Amino acid sequence: MGADPDGALLLALQGGDEAAFATLVRRYHTRLLRLAETMVPSRAVAEEVVQDTWLGVVRGIERFEGRSSVKTWLFRILVFRARSAGSHEHRNLPLDDADPLEDRFGPGGAWSTPPTLWSDTVDDRLAAEDLVRRVRTHLPELPEAQRRVLVLRDVEGLDADDVCEVLGLTAGNQRVLLHRARTRLRAVLEAELAATGEG
Repeated sequence: MGADPDGALLLALQGGDEAAFATLVRRYHTRLLRLAETMVPSRAVAEEVVQDTWLGVVRGIERFEGRSSVKTWLFRILVFRARSAGSHEHRNLPLDDADPLEDRFGPGGAWSTPPTLWSDTVDDRLAAEDLVRRVRTHLPELPEAQRRVLVLRDVEGLDADDVCEVLGLTAGNQRVLLHRARTRLRAVLEAELAATGEG
């Protein structure tokens, strides 16, 4: 793992620098709120969880040992706070009969046909911005566990190991959840584009 881009902020925060804390809040508050909204039933509860997360940071800053990045540490605190808030509903939605994962993996667990990167099919910036808007619109339709993994991996840019650490997942479970989330989102977007004649 390379140098933590928030390392200097962390040192300043451990030294009691209030401006460093304000910078950290500006940098991560919205991102924490986005993840919290995937874990609790309302935005109001999500905002409370994020506030509790910031309190946890202030109280635990001296104990942070730097074994993970500051970003991963923040997300881990948030996940703990959201789970302990008692507001988390476990909803496991079964795959319907038309399983989009059918025949996607070979017997050894590798892709039968690797997925195409979305960025490879975007021709210009306007199309990319429209795609981002559509993805955000459909993100709440994903099951919670899939949505969390997708937000951390594809929106926040955490690597697979950090997502496993933050959410307490095995590597295999993280891969399956991410694949299912991407597959479901891709299917919804393809259907939407086909219906509007854009696909």
